Amino acid sequence: MRFFSSRSDRASRGARWGAGLALALFLQACGTPPPLTPSTGGAVATSGAGSAATGSTAATPAPVPAPRPPLKIGLALGGGAARGFAHIGVIQVLEEAGIKPDFVVGTSAGSVVAALYASGKTGAQLQQVAETMEEAAITDWTLPIFSRGMLKGEALGRYVNNLVANRLIEDMRLPLGVVATDLQNGQGVLFQRGNTGTAVRASSAVPSVFQPVSIAGRDYVDGGLVSPVPVRFARQMGATYVVAVDISSPPEGNSANDSLQILLQTFAIMSKSINAWELKEAELVIKPALPGIKSADFGARRRSIEAGRVAMLQALPTLKAALATR
Repeated sequence: MRFFSSRSDRASRGARWGAGLALALFLQACGTPPPLTPSTGGAVATSGAGSAATGSTAATPAPVPAPRPPLKIGLALGGGAARGFAHIGVIQVLEEAGIKPDFVVGTSAGSVVAALYASGKTGAQLQQVAETMEEAAITDWTLPIFSRGMLKGEALGRYVNNLVANRLIEDMRLPLGVVATDLQNGQGVLFQRGNTGTAVRASSAVPSVFQPVSIAGRDYVDGGLVSPVPVRFARQMGATYVVAVDISSPPEGNSANDSLQILLQTFAIMSKSINAWELKEAELVIKPALPGIKSADFGARRRSIEAGRVAMLQALPTLKAALATR
């Protein structure tokens, strides 16, 4: 019996011990879950049920919101005959605040102001036009017995074309829309091309007062029949934020003692009904206070302009807050 092993024996046992250790490590490695790998979103994905992730799991980063597109402001100017001078005050306040609409669209009296504004006239220039305008320059009487209205309306068309330097609608400095009513089917029509004066004349052709206007074989009358404040047409032009200016006269308390007054009262009643739903589609509604100013009251021009200024100044913080979010 040998109490001491030889060097060769010790080497043999060492080899066997090393082999056993290697086998044990190999078997242990086979039972260990595979390493965790990051997913495409940056989170850590586990290997399946029964496996545990070591350490804390990385949080998925919150998606970065896409930048909101800038507002496209549409200025919708409503009808109201002589009360339309209030639109000038609204435009003056916007101009002083450095806010320029992307589109302007008008109905009836609103189409007159819209056309002049789109041509590049400033608020001060618009007021000068208003204060120097002669009613005779836009009236051309005819015998209603032999025609379809008391006024031809041609004088109004010439007056507008002269003030816009005969620019076509599509050539305006600011995109312009003019709303009229198709007399044959009762549909509202948005003019964005063609003769500016003719389109404005059609938009302002109060039935029985002005003769209908023939354009491309169809007759058109006042746009206020279908859209007293053209909110939906501003949207059609591309506006994402509509500033609607309502200068309509409430029917309550209006006189109806002659044919013209009855006709204007009819328009007031109709406008109230249509505006009840159309103005809901506007982001901001401007309603100048025009008590006592009738649709035919051309002597109250300065009062109307000031009323427009006051109403727009009151609403200006709301508009600025909306612009600040974009």
